[in-house]
Amino acid sequence: MNFKKKYYVVWKGRETGIFDSWETCKMQVHNFKGAQYKSFDNLEKAKQAYYSQHQINSSNEGTNSPIQDSICVDGAFDTQKKIAEYKGIYVKTNEVLFKNGPFENAGINLVEFLAIVHALAYCKEKKLDWPIYSDSNTAISWVRNKKINTKIERTSSNKLIFDLIDRALLWLEHNTYSNKILKWETDRWGENPADFGRK
Repeated sequence: MNFKKKYYVVWKGRETGIFDSWETCKMQVHNFKGAQYKSFDNLEKAKQAYYSQHQINSSNEGTNSPIQDSICVDGAFDTQKKIAEYKGIYVKTNEVLFKNGPFENAGINLVEFLAIVHALAYCKEKKLDWPIYSDSNTAISWVRNKKINTKIERTSSNKLIFDLIDRALLWLEHNTYSNKILKWETDRWGENPADFGRK
């Protein structure tokens, strides 16, 4: 039986680099807190991924701050008006890259999910490998699973947001991306810079 050769990139581990066997890779990442690694099916892809991400990591190594070349997203929900919206900002300059809403009869998780997918599509269009930060574990898991889990029912009033949700799910099914989706560490870094300031 022929197994296709794989290469393993380790960005964070006991040793970093490109390894040509899982056994060697495992030695670097097993029980290593915060290990970052990924397998690739050819050496060129592995090299490209290692060097582009290594530059980001090395510039941020040893700091308790978020990666500056990144997008941070957040959503807001008005409990009285039952409307929600989201936006994405460039962390280094706080420039608003995109903003969408308000959407009627929506929920916070729906807009947080849309914000991450919008950021992924934005990066793909601009050919950016920036990581994306969100403070919503729920939205992050929905993106990774390519599936939403909401109790909000589709109605004529929220048709717009559910149409966007359908498009976002379709985008996730038909596109690949190398951007990391990371949790915004509010306890360490302060409020999410994309926050709408309505707390």
